[in-house]
Amino acid sequence: MLEKTFLHVPGLGAHTEKSLWQQGCVSWSNFLASPEQWSVGGASKGTVESVLRRSEAALAAREHQFFSKSLGTREAWRAWRDFRKGCLYLDIETDGGTDASSITCVGLYDGVAFRCLIKDQDLHLFPDIVSHYNLIVTFFGTGFDIPMLKRAFPNFHCDHLHFDLCHGFKRLGVRGGLKKIEKQMGIERSTETDGLDGRDAITLWRLYQQGNEKALDTLIQYNQEDVVNMERLAAIAYDRLCQQTLSEAGVAHLFEPINSP
Repeated sequence: MLEKTFLHVPGLGAHTEKSLWQQGCVSWSNFLASPEQWSVGGASKGTVESVLRRSEAALAAREHQFFSKSLGTREAWRAWRDFRKGCLYLDIETDGGTDASSITCVGLYDGVAFRCLIKDQDLHLFPDIVSHYNLIVTFFGTGFDIPMLKRAFPNFHCDHLHFDLCHGFKRLGVRGGLKKIEKQMGIERSTETDGLDGRDAITLWRLYQQGNEKALDTLIQYNQEDVVNMERLAAIAYDRLCQQTLSEAGVAHLFEPINSP
């Protein structure tokens, strides 16, 4: 979907992007092969050509910052497939507070391995670990996880592409929290964590602080299922957003589904 995208060009909006698709210009390479052929509304063809050449170079170099800035959070989902190998699924747990010391653990999953960073153990490693990735996927991270992490880590430079599944599913007409949407998408939790929510995560941390090591194990498992399940949800949301966007433009035939992980 990223190489079909034109709305990141200054002066070229969603309406003109749809027009380009309808004209038969369905990729950056299509446009660049014959810029004079396509109508770009009020946008400058010189600007379009320049930005698309820059886009090709940025994609080849895996320069996520270019797309993060030009797509913004709303359209960052378009880059998920192309930056999937550099993707980090992220979710935090807290003690119920909202200040910089409230984060109790951060779950990280890169599609292969899971790691849970624990307060007073290795949580301080978060800024360095996340800096090695291009794209982060969260559930309502724009409103909660990322602001909390920025308070906790002033040196956290969040220039990543950010696919927020909460907002992505809302665009698809699917509302509710992470656990509710998981069930709607046919994703089941383990018997140990099924039914647990954020309030339980707070209680588990308090029990751990009182000496209950088993409570920490359960909290980590709960957090792990949060981030691991996000990968399946991201694949579902990406496919549906692609299909919806292209169908609304009258070019549903351009939809290319992916295989869910």
